[in-house]
Amino acid sequence: NHDYHHDPCACSGDPNDCAQVNWDVDDLSHFYMPGYNWYRAHEDLDLEVVALDLNKFMDGWNMTAKAHELKFSDCQWTPCAAACFGNADARADQAFDLFRERLERSKARNLLVFSHYPTDYFSSVPAFLANLSDASQRDIVFFGGHRHNVDNTSTWKTPPNRNWVVGGGGGWSCDGPSQGFLVGTVGADYWVDTYPELVDYDLCCQSPRTSTTADPSRTSTRPSDPALVP
Repeated sequence: NHDYHHDPCACSGDPNDCAQVNWDVDDLSHFYMPGYNWYRAHEDLDLEVVALDLNKFMDGWNMTAKAHELKFSDCQWTPCAAACFGNADARADQAFDLFRERLERSKARNLLVFSHYPTDYFSSVPAFLANLSDASQRDIVFFGGHRHNVDNTSTWKTPPNRNWVVGGGGGWSCDGPSQGFLVGTVGADYWVDTYPELVDYDLCCQSPRTSTTADPSRTSTRPSDPALVP
């Protein structure tokens, strides 16, 4: 996620300083997250999970921007904007390196790759999108969030592989009519099947509430995400 405005993770280069990092895979009270970028093999399912920190591309909705022009804009809310920008750039470079490494070295039939952002935020890095589309050695399924909807129609397509935006379920906003979650199953033939389970829109999405006290960390001056324009 990008909401670590007061998390030491923004300013530190040590993943152990990050509030969300948890190395203990047996700790079922917290999400397993052993670093900024990581992978874990599940040999019994013939798949690997690959996690990528790509907060540098927070403003990737702007498809006219070049990769070198993009930055982790939430750094403005941290006490260390310059260090935060540098950390986000470094973590994105490490993310792409890890993904390329797993493409080359993994023996798994499936790669389940996820980041906070959907594929349409990465138009400035076509090599990454090309790698997500590479089915020559294995199937790749990519999952992104950020946009609060569940669909595979608003994203940048990666055929013959698949990708989804899975940010539905309410929260800060609802960015489309498809609210719910995505189900993934692994069959006896190790094929990964994905399908959405949706709920009534009104269960997740209510009219905005107004407040006399604005939270500056939740204020955005950016224009509408073009991916949300019909």
